[in-house]
Amino acid sequence: MRRSGLSSISTLVRRAVPARLATSAVRAAALGGALAGATALLLSAALPVRAAGPSPQLLQALEAAFNGQGDLTALLAEGPGLDPADVRRRHQRLLSQFPDARWQLAQGPALRDGRPTVLVQVRGSRQDGPLTYRLEAEQQLLLESDGRRINGQTVLREQALLRSGEAKLPVSVLIPDAVLTGQRYDLDVIFDDPLDGAIVAGGIADLREDQLTALDSPSLRLGALGGGGLFRVVQAPLNPGAQTWAVLLVHPDGLVGVSKRVRVVAERDQLRP
Repeated sequence: MRRSGLSSISTLVRRAVPARLATSAVRAAALGGALAGATALLLSAALPVRAAGPSPQLLQALEAAFNGQGDLTALLAEGPGLDPADVRRRHQRLLSQFPDARWQLAQGPALRDGRPTVLVQVRGSRQDGPLTYRLEAEQQLLLESDGRRINGQTVLREQALLRSGEAKLPVSVLIPDAVLTGQRYDLDVIFDDPLDGAIVAGGIADLREDQLTALDSPSLRLGALGGGGLFRVVQAPLNPGAQTWAVLLVHPDGLVGVSKRVRVVAERDQLRP
């Protein structure tokens, strides 16, 4: 018979994560939130003025440089939301955490005013003792270019998933890409498959900008979850900007770390640029 309460959660964490790795595993799963800021370029919140986007050739060169086949810094110039030195530092830090990380850049859907966007995908893995962590991160970016280099960027959408264990536990991340200032909104991360009596635990944290800049991760306090996932109602700041949430779910078959960046805007027409 399954035990209930805190003792069951403690048993679940010990079963999913060996005791000597429990702390590092929780922090590694939470790293999904901090590392999301390193999946492409430096983060920015406000939409820039209309500017030319990068050519397909420049995007191809940028993808190659992220994957170690070219000089990344030579393709970047300082501009709105973009510091080439910081991009290089974040890129190196992510590779130190996920040595086999690979970047893929592709043309994304255009904005309402016709400006093109860029979709970025990053896949990588890392070994921590007996555990293997797999990172899947995605961004939608609005990039500016002077024709030769990227000289500005805005992050429109960003999400990262970090999984451990042999099973690829499917989850649904029901968190909006953008909200209004002061708005209360739902933050739900749900296991897609039935739990079949399994006990699950989870925790959530709001990542500060300094944690994102340093690629640091918070300590997450875990609690028993009901209904097959984590369900929260949160409130956006009163000023425009962004919030980045880190969620950790613990399942008998492994860990799932989720991060999601939420743009906070002042005008309703900015919710869908």
